[in-house]
Amino acid sequence: MKKFFASVLLTTASVFAAHSQDVKQISDCTVTYDVTIQDPKADPNIVKAMAGTTKVLYLKGSKSRSDLEAPGFKQTTLFDSKTDSTVILRELGSSKYISYLDKNKRLEKNKKYNGIQFTNTNDRKTILGYDCVKVVARLADGTTYNVYYAPNIVPVNNEYDYQFKGLPGFVLEYEAESEDGKTRVNYSATKINLAPVPIAKFDVPKSGYRVI
Repeated sequence: MKKFFASVLLTTASVFAAHSQDVKQISDCTVTYDVTIQDPKADPNIVKAMAGTTKVLYLKGSKSRSDLEAPGFKQTTLFDSKTDSTVILRELGSSKYISYLDKNKRLEKNKKYNGIQFTNTNDRKTILGYDCVKVVARLADGTTYNVYYAPNIVPVNNEYDYQFKGLPGFVLEYEAESEDGKTRVNYSATKINLAPVPIAKFDVPKSGYRVI
């Protein structure tokens, strides 16, 4: 009997250890997302204008960079959670603009996500080889959208995206609304690279941009 319980305890410990090893904390990664509009009510002109849009997310320690690129438009958001500083770069044709956000401005910009709640579901899907859990996000105004995250990869910097800081894993697919709240947009990861990201990716331009 003692041997039986010893065997059970050993097996349980082994399973627990294996499960723990499955969860990997990542400090560096590059993720590419396809950005599409799957909203049947969306303006056809907007759908056409968004064709080919991509988002590339870079993480390195406390630093994050997000490049949203559409035909004729590019927006880069640089954020450092250690200093709580944000820089937004916009390129529209030949015009270039830069904005600086301190903590208060960042919180104001993301205030719609305050009080966000995530409800677990039984749905799962595999994205880029990672088992992802589906949750339904609900904002304070009642808006809901779907999110898939991989619990086996956890970013060291969980503030890389304000709306997802409460999730215990890396988001590989999600829905969001356009800034005017009229169009539902889908972001789906198509590539992930866990190699170190060059620190130069987070340099802030010192010239060539108009401050707004």
